[in-house]
Amino acid sequence: MSSQSEIIARTLLGVSETDYGNCYREHLLTQYLKYLDMADKISDRRSASNTFFLTVNTALISAIGIANLVSQMKSPFFFAIVGFAAILLCYSWYRLIRSYKDLNTAKFKVIHELEKHLPIRLFDAEWESVGRGKNKKLYLPFTHIEIYVPWIFILLYSSLILYVVI
Repeated sequence: MSSQSEIIARTLLGVSETDYGNCYREHLLTQYLKYLDMADKISDRRSASNTFFLTVNTALISAIGIANLVSQMKSPFFFAIVGFAAILLCYSWYRLIRSYKDLNTAKFKVIHELEKHLPIRLFDAEWESVGRGKNKKLYLPFTHIEIYVPWIFILLYSSLILYVVI
């Protein structure tokens, strides 16, 4: 049975250097640089997504608090519906974080495989320097922290629902 690295290598390399011609190395480097740029853009989108969801949830919590203070008629049904909708929003946020994590993991597996065809392997060396993610004292992936944020909001909204129901 082939390892995932071997499968990626077989999938990745389409044409041999001898069949491709003189520009093989130059084009390999160009594709590698574009791929790194794409990986960076994924991180930017991930950050923008987190900022969006954090802003929406912070505004929603504030709006619920203001509505609770100002409203003469405190409708448990309204607060429960808003709470359930907010929980769905947070769950979507959580799934998006997981999706970005999986995509970044896949991208870096490809980057590591591409680096085997380059003179130096910067990302592989960096990954090695942090213990390949196995030692939490050397490296704690951002995802391990960010994945809790939607769940904190889910707990807040669940508490709101429990409060208005009880």
